[in-house]
Amino acid sequence: MISQTAEYALRAIVFLAMHPGTAFTTQQISATTKVPTAYLSKVMQSLVKAQLIHSQRGLGGGFLLAKAPEHLSILEIVNAVEPVARIRSCPLGIEAHGNVLCALHRKLDDACALIENTFADSSVADILSKPTASIPLSE
Repeated sequence: MISQTAEYALRAIVFLAMHPGTAFTTQQISATTKVPTAYLSKVMQSLVKAQLIHSQRGLGGGFLLAKAPEHLSILEIVNAVEPVARIRSCPLGIEAHGNVLCALHRKLDDACALIENTFADSSVADILSKPTASIPLSE
């Protein structure tokens, strides 16, 4: 449904949202989220570039959320690292189809649209506020 990269980005953002106002290093985030440090470093760079997190250098430096969790949608996070793939034209390259999708590709794109809409309507705060039997990123 979503890429491993998007999953890693979501884990990192949720971790930061669980600790507002505290900067964490890549190594600290990696240890809790179980994302390989080198890979997480690349993910964090993408999130900084998308202005979803801030990077602070020096003593006490690390990463912080750039937006309040209630103003940060799941879609923004996913789009920052690997957007949901929509089908805009015939994936088979059939020229006669052009931008008019066949029934199969229309149905697949409809499913992608539902995912996009669900992610757009879900904030990080929503994730943290939904009580479940397990707490995100906790044993």
